[in-house]
Amino acid sequence: MRFDELPEFGKDLKALLKRFRTLNDDLGVVKTILQKKPDERPPFSFRIENLGIETCVIKVKKIACKALKGRGVNTGLRLVYAYFPTDQRIVFIELYHKSDKENEDRQRILNNFK
Repeated sequence: MRFDELPEFGKDLKALLKRFRTLNDDLGVVKTILQKKPDERPPFSFRIENLGIETCVIKVKKIACKALKGRGVNTGLRLVYAYFPTDQRIVFIELYHKSDKENEDRQRILNNFK
């Protein structure tokens, strides 16, 4: 499995690293899991529907973050990625904390995958 990221994702990650210093390690764990099971797995992740694009876009709602001690997967971090099964490739689209914004940036998804 190959992992890529949008430039905007890099900016999201850089901003969140200031608040959550373990985020790079936490994303390493997420990547390990995604290599084995890249598809949606409710209630932890689900497919974002009605985008009108060919690829599968998935939002992960439960990411364990060590910087938020004692909260486990209920940290509020959200990860949005596109999964391309034929290419065995995942593109990270967006990373945010649920207190910063309510929903994913659908315009970002459409601008990059339409």
